[in-house]
Amino acid sequence: MTVPAPATGLRMPAATRWTLWGLLLALVAALLVTLVWLAGRYEASQVQSQLERDIAVAASDIRAGLARNAQTLQALQVTSHGNQERWQSEAGSVLRERREILRIEWRDPDLRLLVMSESPYRPPVFSRIGRPEIQADVQLACAQAQRQGGAAYSPSYYLPQLDGLGLEVKDLCLPQMTAGRLTGHLVATYALQEILAAMVGPALTRSQEVSFNEPDGTRLALHGMAQRGLRTFTAQQLLDLPGNAVLLRMDSWRAAPDLFPNVLTALVTAMSITLVAVLALLVKDMRRRLRVEQDLADALAFRKAMEDSLVTGLRARDLQGRITYVNPAFCAMVGFSPEELLGHPLPAPYWPPELTSEYQKRQDVRLAGQHLPPREGQESVFMRKDGSRFPVLIIEAPLINAHGAQTGWMSAFLDMSEQRRIEELSRASQDRLQATARLATVGEMASLLSHELNQPLAAIASYATGSLNLLRGGAADGIETALQRIAQQAERAGKVIKSVHDFVRRRDQAREAVAPQALLDAVMPLVNLQARKLGVAVVTRVPAGLLPVVCDRTMVEQVLLNLARNAMQAMQEARVARPSLTLQARRIGPDEHGGKAWLEFAVIDVGPGIPPDVQQQLFTPFFTTKAEGMGLGLSLCRTVVEQHGGFLSFEPNTPQGTIFRFTLPAQPADLPTLDSP
Repeated sequence: MTVPAPATGLRMPAATRWTLWGLLLALVAALLVTLVWLAGRYEASQVQSQLERDIAVAASDIRAGLARNAQTLQALQVTSHGNQERWQSEAGSVLRERREILRIEWRDPDLRLLVMSESPYRPPVFSRIGRPEIQADVQLACAQAQRQGGAAYSPSYYLPQLDGLGLEVKDLCLPQMTAGRLTGHLVATYALQEILAAMVGPALTRSQEVSFNEPDGTRLALHGMAQRGLRTFTAQQLLDLPGNAVLLRMDSWRAAPDLFPNVLTALVTAMSITLVAVLALLVKDMRRRLRVEQDLADALAFRKAMEDSLVTGLRARDLQGRITYVNPAFCAMVGFSPEELLGHPLPAPYWPPELTSEYQKRQDVRLAGQHLPPREGQESVFMRKDGSRFPVLIIEAPLINAHGAQTGWMSAFLDMSEQRRIEELSRASQDRLQATARLATVGEMASLLSHELNQPLAAIASYATGSLNLLRGGAADGIETALQRIAQQAERAGKVIKSVHDFVRRRDQAREAVAPQALLDAVMPLVNLQARKLGVAVVTRVPAGLLPVVCDRTMVEQVLLNLARNAMQAMQEARVARPSLTLQARRIGPDEHGGKAWLEFAVIDVGPGIPPDVQQQLFTPFFTTKAEGMGLGLSLCRTVVEQHGGFLSFEPNTPQGTIFRFTLPAQPADLPTLDSP
């Protein structure tokens, strides 16, 4: 299941692809237009051929009709036997049967009129203009007839009528010969309009127009009921009459342009529409396929980039255990190329030889589907191509295809070598940290001892100096008291060493219930001693009936003593005119959560206060404003108070000075109270 890179080099450029599509569309459009045009041309040729056949039939009918009329007129002279009355009667019968003949004349050899007969269907045609006015046309026709020895037609001419209209007529001259000698002429006047109406079949004029035209295109007579349209078909045929020729024309119009003139055109059009529809669907499908291919190529490129950037090895196997896919991280992990791994059956080349049988059994169970791998993964040992071993964490899951069927297994591998190395380094670092912590504890204990022992040792030194002075002066009364004080401070120094030792080692200190007054009385000798040196007035305020506090007595006394000494030193450095120090205790009530009662101790001075830049670092270890200070006093005070569950804070004193406050829990009812040191 290798993932190929997108074949961008084989893909046709977009401009070329669109050019080919444009050429294809143009070719199809040209083909469709050509097919429709050819179908239209074929339909037009069919219509034109039919029109040619119709005009040939019409010309044949006219020739036949005129020939029959000439024979009838020729027989008229024979049947009348020269009797004018009988001739006139016979001529009237002919006019009633032949509506296209308007007038029949019997003339002598010199063309003088002997007798004539008019058509009963219309007024006399020569009533508006006399017959002599157009004698020249008759003379020409008769002269032509004499030369030909048969019938001859004159050119057509126009006869205006009394109703304001007119007729286009033509004369037929038939010479009458007796024993080879000219005995007269028979002249028949035809109406061209009536010739068309009488001699052209109604089937031809029902949807077409038939007309007589001059060679120059002048229309002489018209008959038919054609409807005008956009498409016109015309056929012409020369009607060659004896003595004169006339042009017969037939026009056919289509009322509207036919989209489907016949079945062939309809089929071609339907095929063209279908082809265009199929082409449109093909274009749409191709565009969708191109879009899907582009999306697939982008997805493959994105997936390939992700897989190449992974540090986790990926491997896919089919149900027979053959490797079908590996990513670059896996190849880098085991040192084999993809060509060496793809299609490789079990055992895998990266299995250590000594573990092959064990791994083979595990894979047989896995491939049989009898045991699902744990979700948290399984640790194994792989072998690189160079033979080196390294631990891996294998996480496997079934490989499911689009139809929901399992086709194999997908495995993810994590190289645990670096993690194991980091764990070893972490254990070594932990051992070193523990050793360093022990050394730091020793240093912290030494610093605390050096800080806390200063006070009892200074008191012992002061009492010892006072005792020597008393001995030199010969006064023995105060020596016993001084020696008692020295013993008390020595005992206190021992307690300080023990408390500091327990504090540094984070052991549970021995806490006891102590009356607030007892805590103040224990530190007052040292406070008063320094107060006398510095000229500070000391005041204590402890209300009666306060609950005792549960605390490590020695450490709390050190907190009180440190805060008092810091206050007096601050007032001395500021050269306060009337320095005073107040030590007080008060109850602040139960807290909101546990319901415990608390006592608050306060050390109040009238010194210069604490500058803002110092306030932010006041409780920071090793931060001090004194030239010989260590910067551990307030830090240790805060630690001691917080170990008792209390809180140490400070605030400005009004109108001058600073107030340090700390809280301690009050005594539970079942503990005894110590009222004195």
